[in-house]
Amino acid sequence: MKKSKVAILRTSPATVIRDYHRLMNLAGYQDILPKDRDTALKINISWHFFFPGSSTTPWQLDGVIRALKKDGYASKLIHGCHNRTVVIDAHLGEVENKQLPVIKEHGLSNVHLYENSDWIHIREAVGDLADHFLCLNQVYPKGFMIPKRFIGENIIHLPTIKTHVFTTTTGAMKNAFGGLLNEHRHWTHPVIHETLVDLLMIQKKIHTGVFAVMDGTFAGDGPGPRCMIPYVKNVILASSDQVAIDAVAAKIMGFNPLSDIKFIRLAHELQLGCGDPMDIEIVGDVDAADENWHFVGPFKKMTFASRMQHQIYWGPLKKPVEWSLKTVLAPWAYIASVLYHDSFWYPLHQKRVHELLRSDWGRLFQNWEKVAIQPDDLETEGWKEVGDEHLEMRRESLKLLAQSFRVLGTCIREAPELAARKRRSTSQ
Repeated sequence: MKKSKVAILRTSPATVIRDYHRLMNLAGYQDILPKDRDTALKINISWHFFFPGSSTTPWQLDGVIRALKKDGYASKLIHGCHNRTVVIDAHLGEVENKQLPVIKEHGLSNVHLYENSDWIHIREAVGDLADHFLCLNQVYPKGFMIPKRFIGENIIHLPTIKTHVFTTTTGAMKNAFGGLLNEHRHWTHPVIHETLVDLLMIQKKIHTGVFAVMDGTFAGDGPGPRCMIPYVKNVILASSDQVAIDAVAAKIMGFNPLSDIKFIRLAHELQLGCGDPMDIEIVGDVDAADENWHFVGPFKKMTFASRMQHQIYWGPLKKPVEWSLKTVLAPWAYIASVLYHDSFWYPLHQKRVHELLRSDWGRLFQNWEKVAIQPDDLETEGWKEVGDEHLEMRRESLKLLAQSFRVLGTCIREAPELAARKRRSTSQ
């Protein structure tokens, strides 16, 4: 049986475009993604505000697009792809994280799956495969919907290397969570590991090719995917095996993939990919895969919000509180999350990223528009000059509070519980 392969490279702003092209080809992406099919770039926005390590970086997105174009993938068949999360404003996030300018500069279409997209019932999409789900049939007894446009198209996931308060680490497999599940995704949180395995089964069935390109130029440790301590790590990874790339990233962070990360172990046992680093072929800068960053993980210094989430989904608050998240009362949780993360935590914890903002990557982010490379230039290796100006993240509590309330308004309007009631009243 052919070994799963994960490519890993060390990189810098000066060579990152060249490195992404080399990385993807080392991982054999052209053998996985047919050029005559649409290719979705599944962009990760874990926070609508910029925070190092949290979301797809502009150089990650730009590097992948340039690699595709250089290797003959038609721009008209490539599109950016976003999901909606009730506590994350994807439209704000793609601007604040400088992803939208990359999509526009390359002339790609930009798809927000919850806007003017058709959805199809899971049974119609995957047939009898649904009988083999680990948990989704129990979570959604009547089934659930997935984006119809996903059927028969390629997908490239664009996660970052970081920890997560629900799944210990998050990467390629978790990146499918928002895009594939329609409303009520939070119902799966008590069985999140099993959910990610079911979603990988679905992806293997509906997509013509599944590939992941993971950015570790910044990487995040702690109670992610938002309230992290970020680091500059200067590595990038790619693979067609979603389990293997998550396993290698977990190992680099300092975890044992099979014993510490349940979703990796489950997927490995079901032969959906390889979760054992000893059985994965590493190509590129092989020694980089042997690094151990000694991340402490998401559970040692949890935030108040993450502790409460654990109490509700797996602790003593599960019985008295979790039921409310499946009713019209659920928006209380969305409101609490936005107020805590956006209005309280973000403005009070910006000192921890000041040094990173002065790094080469931080200055490249700040000066992105000023040092932009022409979209038809497919030979430039990267950014020899990233500019001197660095991003200053200021508290600006009143401004952030106002922005938080705007996000809150969107959360409440688009809350699935309220949206479902509105649809029912409209149809009557």
